[in-house]
Amino acid sequence: MAGTINKVILIGHLGDEVKMHYFEGGNSIGRFPLATNETYTNRQTGEKVTNVEWHNIVVRNKLAEICEKYLTKGDRVYCEGRIKTRQYEVDGQKRYATEIHVQDMTFLSTKKDPNSPQSSAQPMQGNPTSPSVAPEEDDDLPF
Repeated sequence: MAGTINKVILIGHLGDEVKMHYFEGGNSIGRFPLATNETYTNRQTGEKVTNVEWHNIVVRNKLAEICEKYLTKGDRVYCEGRIKTRQYEVDGQKRYATEIHVQDMTFLSTKKDPNSPQSSAQPMQGNPTSPSVAPEEDDDLPF
């Protein structure tokens, strides 16, 4: 293969509200933690074990504003993006942060549905390229 790929796909739950930062010139950045989990059965004890992994999600500009408007802690989302590591200094010591810079996102469930009086009764799907969020339609398919 001639090139390389840096692609991350995650489905998880927001661990906190979207924290926004606005810059001169109209650009913005949003950050929030995303939890994914893995469940397995311990062979020795028969006990179910769940491991939670936390990811630092970064969204920019229009997608950040849409996330701030529609997402809240606990909502389930599908994210596609790139993994990036940045370096910064605290008290003279180098620190590193690994982040997922998201370019595409689908809202799988959200409590902030502008079209429904029930807050989280139906799964929601959102397209980051348009600010409208519409509920998924039921069909006759068995799956």
